[in-house]
Amino acid sequence: MASESSPLLAYRLLGEEGAAFPPNGGGGSGAASARKLSTFLGVVVPTVLSMFSIVVFLRIGFVVGHAGLLQALAMLLVAYIILALTVLSVCAIATNGAVRGGGAYFMISRTLGPEVGGSIGLMFYLANVCGCAVSLLGLVESVLDVFGADVTGSSGIRVLPQGYGWNLLYGSLLLGLVGGVCTLGAGLYARASFLTFLLVSGSLASVLISFVAVGPRDIQLAPRPGTNGSSVPPRYGHFTGFNGSTLKDNLGAGYAEDYTTGAMMTFASVFAVLFNGCTGIMAGANMSGELKDPSRAIPLGTIIAVAYTFFIYILLFFLSSFTCDRTLLQEDYGFFRGISLWPPLVLIGIYATALSASMSSLIGASRILHALAQDDLFGVILAPARVVSGGGNPWGAVLYSWGLVQLVLLAGKLNTLAAVVTVFYLVAYAAVDLSCLSLEWASAPNFRPTFSLFSWHTCLLGVASCLLMMFLISPGAAGGSLLLMGLLSALLTARGGPSSWGYVSQALLFHQVRKYLLRLDVRKEHVKFWRPQLLLLVGNPRGALPLLRLANQLKKGGLYVLGHVTLGDLDSLPSDPVQPQYGAWLSLVDRAQVKAFVDLTLSPSVRQGAQHLLRISGLGGMKPNTLVLGFYDDAPPQDHFLTDPAFSEPAEGAREGGSPALSTLFPPPRAPGSPRALSPQDYVATVADALKMNKNVVLARACGALPPERLSRGSGSSAQLHHVDVWPLNLLRPRGGPGYVDVCGLFLLQMATILSMVPAWHSARLRIFLCLGPREAPGAAEGRLRALLSQLRIRAEVQEVVWGEGAETGEPEEEEGDFVNGGRGDEEAEALARSANGLVRAQQGRGTGGGPGGPEGRDGAEGPTTALTFLYLPRPPADPARYPRYLALLEILSRDLGPALLVHGVTPVTCTDL
Repeated sequence: MASESSPLLAYRLLGEEGAAFPPNGGGGSGAASARKLSTFLGVVVPTVLSMFSIVVFLRIGFVVGHAGLLQALAMLLVAYIILALTVLSVCAIATNGAVRGGGAYFMISRTLGPEVGGSIGLMFYLANVCGCAVSLLGLVESVLDVFGADVTGSSGIRVLPQGYGWNLLYGSLLLGLVGGVCTLGAGLYARASFLTFLLVSGSLASVLISFVAVGPRDIQLAPRPGTNGSSVPPRYGHFTGFNGSTLKDNLGAGYAEDYTTGAMMTFASVFAVLFNGCTGIMAGANMSGELKDPSRAIPLGTIIAVAYTFFIYILLFFLSSFTCDRTLLQEDYGFFRGISLWPPLVLIGIYATALSASMSSLIGASRILHALAQDDLFGVILAPARVVSGGGNPWGAVLYSWGLVQLVLLAGKLNTLAAVVTVFYLVAYAAVDLSCLSLEWASAPNFRPTFSLFSWHTCLLGVASCLLMMFLISPGAAGGSLLLMGLLSALLTARGGPSSWGYVSQALLFHQVRKYLLRLDVRKEHVKFWRPQLLLLVGNPRGALPLLRLANQLKKGGLYVLGHVTLGDLDSLPSDPVQPQYGAWLSLVDRAQVKAFVDLTLSPSVRQGAQHLLRISGLGGMKPNTLVLGFYDDAPPQDHFLTDPAFSEPAEGAREGGSPALSTLFPPPRAPGSPRALSPQDYVATVADALKMNKNVVLARACGALPPERLSRGSGSSAQLHHVDVWPLNLLRPRGGPGYVDVCGLFLLQMATILSMVPAWHSARLRIFLCLGPREAPGAAEGRLRALLSQLRIRAEVQEVVWGEGAETGEPEEEEGDFVNGGRGDEEAEALARSANGLVRAQQGRGTGGGPGGPEGRDGAEGPTTALTFLYLPRPPADPARYPRYLALLEILSRDLGPALLVHGVTPVTCTDL
């Protein structure tokens, strides 16, 4: 026998997974007329043939001889538990909807997405291709051990020449036969499979009858490979018939050297051989497109096939242990021929299972490849596999697979490769279990399989057991397969794939996010875990890109929402104009590479829309606590889409794949002098509204002057000598005292510190300016501030400046809503604002001329320059009539300072405790 002198079958000789017929619904009338197969012909027959393989004829003695009956039964039980767990997942997914061509690939890709599904589908395809080649080589060796010219032993008909070239020729001829059957269509394969099933069943029946009908006999053993048969005395194994002593001797393990390879056997190596011989559980699921009632046939037929093969294996284990001594079991893996009433019938069974396995693997591989080609995951390289015949048979994929099998046949022996093949199958099984587990954990309402004998526990056990089995069979192959899967997934992710299949990852994220949002209790918030949660109101993103990116840096892992108000009244509109805009805004977020959500609303005014967004944006404990607005001035808006590389039209067209460019989805910037959607009165009112709602406010001015490297994710190494200046005192209220320690001043320090923690701002030095009153001694306040900074773990340079000289500090303060003290008139207040502006500019190292174009100094002689300035934002006045004056003073205060953030904080954000 070939198996008696061939290398150990540490791999699956038979192909896997039966045939997958043309995709359901994929081929016109052919697809509709293909639903003819019953549960028996469509599921039971292909699954049994895929699970039996020639291992059932050639490795029963190997398993029992080395492991003993008890350990062999334990191995079989463990192997079938692993298979049964995956069967439950297969049945659940298969009964939750139509499984079309591709079998496991279709299930995984439509559940986990094209990246994971495509990578595992390709691995599954390669496994079937190599499995077909291994089956053909096993068949060739089995034939040559009987008919080969170089066969040893007393039996054999020495007529066929042997050698590498001859073996390749025989394998190629058999492959031509198998390929011809598959090319002619799945109908011919189904009839051939039924005939093969009858032959295999008859052969197994003859073996079972022989155990009872044949009397005790001695069976001569073939010489071990590498020995001279003529000089070695003949050795014999004994068939004792049913004998209690034989059973007792075969109960325990007796691991020895494998006589075909000389390798010492262990529990793991024997278990690997057994497991490789009883897989193939997805053959029925792959035929769902041809079944009359797939939701009933797949669970019922698969379970029947698994139970039937399990019973046959147990029966053969018991019969072998009762009747054959350990020498015969260990030294003659093909002893079925020696005890058979009619030995040629055993040969017919071996040849039939091998031929059926090769056809099953080839037709299954072609259906997987055809499904991959139809999904266009790998581009033009698989284009030939889309060709189908008039009847729906993908003969292009069959020829493609035939060519690859022919290449694999050139390798000859496939011991090393076959271990990888088996691991590939286990990766696919683990992925199916993972798919079912994901669907169950996601609790999606549309996951309603009619097969209910599963749970997330069985799915999780299936994933774990498949992974464990992979590393038990071949640690190297298991690691390599997972690495290959990762590389293929990365390739498909970079290439991009269809998004209309649905991703279970999104359902899982929704499920988990909802659960944890419910657990995020706002009553348990603590100041030491505070983080900014920003709502940035954007009118037109064309002019707000720098601010959009700067806000992304300020969020420090917190919530970041882009808000936009569309003016209108729903009562006068036929439909909501906001919903169609979400796609453009989400594309903007992707292109700008910011981690933000999008919230749009419809309102008669921007102020009311801002109130809506401040109230309802976010969920539970994740709601905005800070409103960010661009500054209201007369500067003409710039179109940053024209200068930002991420929004250039060539890159955009390439990435959008023919969809409308972003530049067409947002209107051009407002022309200078054209009316604005927001009046100065409403702008200040919006700030006042946010403060009334206990929200912090940040007004950003001249952010377009920030250099691109400051808004990127890089290290910002080009700005080694730049500063971030913080003025934590209200410069429009010049007075002495510890005003820098109020809530708003500490909020400024916190925001500036957060920005300095961003990689692009690491190189910028933080400077805090301490304003002294005219009667305050230098050094005292600085010492207090340094002590506070030490407690807050803030590294910054402190500078004292005199501010408020000549101010009437004894005058009573106005109410909290005012922004200047002592009731100063407009001219005096403006003079104060201009003086404060000059003070800030003098400390920036920029001179007092016109505003700089950006944080970069225009001449290096002036030394370090300021990249960004944080200013204390006074509260708006209580009287709305004074809003325009308030805005005018803010404009004077921040004029020509370059990029600046005017900040007002209303919530405590710093903590000195651990």
